[in-house]
Amino acid sequence: MTTLIDRYVYTVLRRVPEQQRTDIDRELRTSIEDAVEARVSGGAPPDTALQQTLLELGDPDRLADGYADRKQYLIGPDLFPIWQRLLTMLLTVVLPIVVVIAVVIQVLDDPAVGPIIGAAVSSAITVGAHLAFWATLVVAVLERTGVTRSALRGGTRREWSLDDLPRYEPRAIALSELVAGVLWPVLLIAGLVLQQFTFTDVPVLNPDNWTFWWPYLIVVLTLEALYTVWLYRRGSWSRAVTAANAALAVLTTVPLVWLLAEEKFFNPAWVSTQDWGSTADPLSWLTGIVLVTAIVGALYDVIDVAVKTERARRGVHTPVPGTGAEYTNPI
Repeated sequence: MTTLIDRYVYTVLRRVPEQQRTDIDRELRTSIEDAVEARVSGGAPPDTALQQTLLELGDPDRLADGYADRKQYLIGPDLFPIWQRLLTMLLTVVLPIVVVIAVVIQVLDDPAVGPIIGAAVSSAITVGAHLAFWATLVVAVLERTGVTRSALRGGTRREWSLDDLPRYEPRAIALSELVAGVLWPVLLIAGLVLQQFTFTDVPVLNPDNWTFWWPYLIVVLTLEALYTVWLYRRGSWSRAVTAANAALAVLTTVPLVWLLAEEKFFNPAWVSTQDWGSTADPLSWLTGIVLVTAIVGALYDVIDVAVKTERARRGVHTPVPGTGAEYTNPI
């Protein structure tokens, strides 16, 4: 559990340069403890003394701007934190999804390496620029029309309070990881269904597998999404989480590897309609890439979850995202 002081300090640290965080952490904690001690010596209850001290320090985002000597011109200090978090979410969650979708569409249209790289780069630059521009424009317009951060939070104008502090409770995955973990299976299921009818005149994947394997894969992908929701709500890593993740990896990867090894994954009719240039055996080449990707991805995921569970079981400190501080994430 994080204390009220931890929550305040972490909120300050996440908005200052990394090289300053250690000194500011020590300085701010000492300042808070001294102020609390002085109030307690004057007769105030410890809890009341702490709350009064933090309220006197004020909004931690503004305090962080003072530590960092940050000049903010286009977006002022009141809405700057909201703009920063919005832009970070758009560029780290939305942009990668759009780029992958663009690459998949390009692969289905023309599997040559050059156009694929071009689609990835152009979509990343174009979409990234649009996301940054529109996010900045919207926040700038809101600020110049008198909308405040307090109005965005609660719909009414109010001062910053201790209730506004993030809790920083140890969680297995962040909200952005929950969104990605649910969105990816949904996109894969949509792609699996749509490729049968819309992407090309001939289905990309073997239509014979609709008798069992494609419906089976849809069920497993749905379980993957439910597993992500369960992990987010559970809030911590455990051996049960490791076992569930490994079971899902087996349920997904083993049939996939078998279909690829038997060359029953891709539709031979679709392969024969594509221009593969000088590639002698495009089906084997394509199958090999997907096969290696599936195996490596599954192994990495299983090992990664197992390591996180072991770290949690041993009580190893885990970084607080964006702050340079640490907490212990127990099972």
